[in-house]
Amino acid sequence: MFATLGALPRQRAPWALLFLSAVALMVAALVFQYAMDLGPCVMCIYIRVAVCAIALGALVALLAPQNPVCQGIGWLGWLVGAGWGAKIAWQLVQKQSTPPEGFGLFGASCDFIPDFPSWLPLHHWLPSLFEPTGDCTDKAWEFLGVTMAQWTLVAFVLYLVVGLLVGAAALRTAKR
Repeated sequence: MFATLGALPRQRAPWALLFLSAVALMVAALVFQYAMDLGPCVMCIYIRVAVCAIALGALVALLAPQNPVCQGIGWLGWLVGAGWGAKIAWQLVQKQSTPPEGFGLFGASCDFIPDFPSWLPLHHWLPSLFEPTGDCTDKAWEFLGVTMAQWTLVAFVLYLVVGLLVGAAALRTAKR
């Protein structure tokens, strides 16, 4: 079992699956935004960036899964994107479960402008994808009693757990 998991990063299909799952999450986000008119908050925008990191990393690894540099970029995108996405999703869940007592430092509100580096103003370059138009405290959509923020947290935790399991198996297989 561990040997099978450890061999996955050297194959195209697992990286393709990771890429397609991230693309599916981005498509779902755009459907919520444009078809259901649910504007993304600034934290949702950061979550989109994390999904893009996973997708781009997987795409690079998919191109040459046997190449250690490409595979390393894939791992970096996967694990950093999943970890950062889980952190942001966790913070969003916390904001949505905190009663709004005020604004700014004293309440659950969030910024209206993303804090991207000056050399990477994604909200100016691609506003249709990365410009926030919603409020962090708005729980406009639920499925099975679970909010969108909670579902994204589940997705990122799954990405992280699977990534760590496959990574541990790959390291163990490489040492043999």
